[in-house]
Amino acid sequence: MKPLIELRQVSKVYGIGNTEVRALWDVNLTVEPGEYCSIMGPSGSGKSTAMNLIGCLDRPTSGAYYLDGENVAELDDDALAHIRNRKIGFVFQQFHLLPQLTAIENVMLPMVYSGVPSQERQERAAAALKQVKLADRMNNRPTQLSGGQQQRVAIARAIVNQPLLVLADEPTGALDSHTTQDVLGIFSELNATGITVVMVTHEPDVARLTRRIVWFRDGEVVDANLTPEDIGHLTATV
Repeated sequence: MKPLIELRQVSKVYGIGNTEVRALWDVNLTVEPGEYCSIMGPSGSGKSTAMNLIGCLDRPTSGAYYLDGENVAELDDDALAHIRNRKIGFVFQQFHLLPQLTAIENVMLPMVYSGVPSQERQERAAAALKQVKLADRMNNRPTQLSGGQQQRVAIARAIVNQPLLVLADEPTGALDSHTTQDVLGIFSELNATGITVVMVTHEPDVARLTRRIVWFRDGEVVDANLTPEDIGHLTATV
């Protein structure tokens, strides 16, 4: 089975000369279909840059990035946008819901961009909200929902196009501990259905609920195969 994500000697450099910053340097990383892994590291370690590259939000300065067997590093903007819409679901710390739309309307948005017919959009959005346990909140606007409920709407939006990969960037950073556990439970349930989940987090307690931890430092992968039991001694350095 081919990896879902494969970074081959990927570097990302900003600026030139004296202003050059190596955000990533010669990174090799693979993620297999169906994995549930987290990306950790101290501030400035390159984990957010790696997330942007994996999510096709940016391109590497050098190296190759294969997503589902396709080298996406050299694709144009339109092709990358198509891949993001079809193959990747995004969940962010700030929920990025449109306040004037209801929960179900927010969830339908990715399908509008991919040309799904109206009736099918309604049905799939309702099913996604049911999957994240918000069947009774479909017609509420974001201001009528708690933080945890808004994040669950964002997760429903991320999965409604049936992506191969869900990328979560600090998805519990704005939530209290109880709500965090609820949201992480949903990620675990999604992963159990076969969706690959990659999560950037600075919280060891969150990372421990994933199955593999990739540790970044100074733009490089220090260890790509940490287990939840391995990260206790790294807590103080995050």
